[in-house]
Amino acid sequence: PFGSHGQPSFDDRATALSWGSRRIFESLGVWSSLETEAAPIRRVHVSERGRFGATRLDAAEAKVEALGYVVPNRLIGKALSDALKDRSNVTFFAPAKLKSFRVAETEVDAEVEGETGHALRARLLAAADGAKSEIREKLGIAGEVRDYGQTAVICNIEVEHPESGTAYERFTPDGPFALLPQGGARYGLVWTVASGEAAAVLALDDVAFLEAAGERFGARLGRFIRAGKRQSYPLAQVQAEVQSRERVVIIGNAAHSLHPIAGQGFNLSLRDVAVLAETIATALREGRDIGATERLDAYVEARRRDQQVMALFTDNLNRVFANPLASVAWARNTGLLAMEFLPSLRQVFLQRNLGVAGRLPRLARGLPL
Repeated sequence: PFGSHGQPSFDDRATALSWGSRRIFESLGVWSSLETEAAPIRRVHVSERGRFGATRLDAAEAKVEALGYVVPNRLIGKALSDALKDRSNVTFFAPAKLKSFRVAETEVDAEVEGETGHALRARLLAAADGAKSEIREKLGIAGEVRDYGQTAVICNIEVEHPESGTAYERFTPDGPFALLPQGGARYGLVWTVASGEAAAVLALDDVAFLEAAGERFGARLGRFIRAGKRQSYPLAQVQAEVQSRERVVIIGNAAHSLHPIAGQGFNLSLRDVAVLAETIATALREGRDIGATERLDAYVEARRRDQQVMALFTDNLNRVFANPLASVAWARNTGLLAMEFLPSLRQVFLQRNLGVAGRLPRLARGLPL
């Protein structure tokens, strides 16, 4: 149900997990299955193309083993699938698609279609079906969309002179250019371009693509010498108008889709899951209805600040670095220098990127539900 469990390949898609997400996976008992291939991010180098300002974030300063980890998606899927397959209270329907659902006063009835059809009944429906959520649409819940006019081109690359454990975020006039270490000389590349230029970038042959990407990044890691299969997706911020209706809760990208500038979308969604699990576990212990309106309202309120702060953080970061005005360029370059030389300012940025700011769910604190 979680995708391919096959052998690793150069084109393996991967996800950047924050330190806080590692703690959630540890609490769930699955981190040991991930750490064998988890490439640690021990340092992050942030800079702007064509300017001298830069800042460096280090795990040692944050007193953690790593700021985050880059983990293949297939491994995350397999670890979660393996953890659930022996649970007697979990039933998988895969491949499957939600065909329809009906919300009643005390339950939700759903029809699922796959190889065969299934009629399901539950007290709560969780809509975790992505930024273009069909469940959200069927409920008539609007998604506020802010189109950035940017497209992310992603692929895996190999560099001439890798720097172990260091991730790079380089800001350019078209958008951020990021390299995430995946072990050895391999990095995950996220190249943000103006949407009108995406087709041309994707059409480049490997030699021309590597040359253009290397020129955009600079010579710090030597030449870019190999590129994998390229994919792209348009960038937009999506915020659901509301995140709950009677017996339905909207979580993850269905509730909020962020700009990938700080690589925090999956981590924010994982905290949604952790808080929802905590809300449900508390209701069950107290003998309460897990789908009751007051329970869902409590979940939404518990997640509000984290979601709002992260949405504002990523949106403002992208807007500031995409602004071509000279006065803004001077200010952001000064800001990078200030972060480099002011530990208190750097700590605020670190806490947000570690996924340990604000009120944390029990799983993120290493506590059982």
